[in-house]
Amino acid sequence: MVGATGRSPLLNHLILTHKATMNSKKVRTRFAPSPTGFMHVGNLRTALYSYLLAKKAGGVFILRIEDTDQTRYVEGAVEMICHILKETGLRYDEGPDVGGDYGPYVQSQRQEIYREYAHRLITTNDAYYCFCDKERLDKIREECRIAKIDPKYDGHCRKLPPEEIQKNLEAKKPFVIRQKMPASGDTIFDDKVFGTIKVDFAQLDDQVLMKADGLPTYNFANVIDDHLMEITHIIRGSEFLISTPKYNQLYRALGWEIPTLVHVPPVMKAAGQKMSKRLGDASYDDFIKKGYLKDAIINYIALLGWSPGDNREIFTLPELVNAFDINNINKAPAIFDEVKLNWLNGEYIRKLSLDEFHQMALPYIKQASYLTPIDVRKVSRLLQPRVEKLIDIPGQIDFIDSVPDYRLDLYAHQKMKSTPATAIQFLKSALPVLNTIDIWNEEHIHTAVFELIDQLKIKTGQLLWPLRIALSGKQSTPGGFIEIAYLLGKEETIKRVEEAIRRLGTEKVAGAS
Repeated sequence: MVGATGRSPLLNHLILTHKATMNSKKVRTRFAPSPTGFMHVGNLRTALYSYLLAKKAGGVFILRIEDTDQTRYVEGAVEMICHILKETGLRYDEGPDVGGDYGPYVQSQRQEIYREYAHRLITTNDAYYCFCDKERLDKIREECRIAKIDPKYDGHCRKLPPEEIQKNLEAKKPFVIRQKMPASGDTIFDDKVFGTIKVDFAQLDDQVLMKADGLPTYNFANVIDDHLMEITHIIRGSEFLISTPKYNQLYRALGWEIPTLVHVPPVMKAAGQKMSKRLGDASYDDFIKKGYLKDAIINYIALLGWSPGDNREIFTLPELVNAFDINNINKAPAIFDEVKLNWLNGEYIRKLSLDEFHQMALPYIKQASYLTPIDVRKVSRLLQPRVEKLIDIPGQIDFIDSVPDYRLDLYAHQKMKSTPATAIQFLKSALPVLNTIDIWNEEHIHTAVFELIDQLKIKTGQLLWPLRIALSGKQSTPGGFIEIAYLLGKEETIKRVEEAIRRLGTEKVAGAS
């Protein structure tokens, strides 16, 4: 319904709200994702930077859902976005599920607003009806392709006389509404990351503002909403730099102030290879399933394209708020280094209390079923100083429930001065010593084993290496022989050493007696 002013009640409400607050300079930022799938690394970084900027300034952080492209809508995506932001601590002050004075915060619920502003632009000659059908538009694109130029609408409908436009509208001929860009001259705008940018209007297309189905394009709706929601700073990917002159021209046509622009560089898998959820690159949920901690993910993503200006690398979220400065965002693309993320995640794991780590690790530990009773807290104590991500846990402790593979080559280790021949010899020497240990704990195991090493006058590794292999069948384990022996218990340790001696003997190792 349209009121006496000629505007809808919803639009009247938004304009009154805007006028009441237009003198306020409080920083207001927004994260405006499309509900088209999982939360990708780049999306989460944009949300994080927008949150940090708002909170650093004592401002407001908003979540807005941009669902104008209904063909790509994924059921449950909105709920997933809300959940991830809250889980990671990026709590928004206004949004679809928390409300606010500038709602609705879902674009599909704001359609009448976009229609009214589109028609306002037509009346000011800043937009026009375009009745070109698909066949004609395809022909234009093909001509551009042959000419090896970027696809661009030829402006045919810009020149339609008023009577023809009216006739087409009365005949209900399908149309879109296009923005009328200046035919000549240039535009200049400032970006906090990329500086002053100048663009020739002749390079810009007359973009579609309202589609034939009556829905706005992303490029139109986000400008309207950013103004009506009093957004002061816009943080988005640098891929939107090319569209920014069109957005700015809409602001000017409507007599609005352009917000502060902050375009961030892309996150790359490698030089020249951009990360993309369409190519199967990891989403936030994927990283959680791989056993990364949410705080480590947020910490690492913050450093993708931004630096604190010093050598710090580990930050809590409040510390990031205090340190964040948009002037320290880099122009160069950020390279996603999973090795660095693994290291950082390991640091976060080691900062946990044993109880906290145990609760997180327990589901991964329980993926194995044990042949012998094992105190799982002993497993957690063994793992915490050594694990980098939780998903690695089952592979690190699979020896607990399986008979190790006593291959001869595992016992050969040049640095440890170990060979299969010396291994069987020293395992035989260790067996009676292990049998005599009455109190089976790390201290007593350590004392007994090192007394034997001194007695045999050998290098430490010559005994400890074959003992580790005998118990685990692995060259790399969370802890050495002493920790593993304590974990397995005396009976299982002796059983495995005996089995190792038997198998080495069966292989008829050269030089063994």
